[in-house]
Amino acid sequence: MTIVLRDARADDAAILAELGARSFKETFGHLYAPENLAAFLTNHKEEKWRSELADPGVAVCIGEVDGRAVAYAKLSPPGLPFEPQGHPIELKQFYVLKEWHGNGVAQQLMTWVLDEARRRGAEELYLSVFTGNQRAQRFYSRYGFEEVGRWAFMVGTHADEDIIMRLAL
Repeated sequence: MTIVLRDARADDAAILAELGARSFKETFGHLYAPENLAAFLTNHKEEKWRSELADPGVAVCIGEVDGRAVAYAKLSPPGLPFEPQGHPIELKQFYVLKEWHGNGVAQQLMTWVLDEARRRGAEELYLSVFTGNQRAQRFYSRYGFEEVGRWAFMVGTHADEDIIMRLAL
């Protein structure tokens, strides 16, 4: 199996909308009332992706296997509630379809994340991860991310406790 990473293009909005919604539902969908899940999934509408892909402050990498999108990562200016210690960037989304967990996709995607963050001049990388997502927490910790705070991540009207993590670059 060969994983191909590529920068997302403007015409990838529909692919990213579907991939983001599917991955979120696979991983977390069972945790929320249908109306809260539906409200959150508006973040993965094609129009929103078109806008983000047109923003030069946003970088998105798509991971493909046999021409099929199976993962993506999105970097953007920070929006988390934290006090930066240097020039920050945020890993807003890091999604891998469940069937591709454990196949090296995440490691290759994280290499892109770290390289792209540095290429953009970031001195620190932030992300948030659900307190109940132990697998993701272990993954990020292996790269040296450390907890620096907590915040309420909203899924519709439901507040999840998320851990804010930081990596000095």
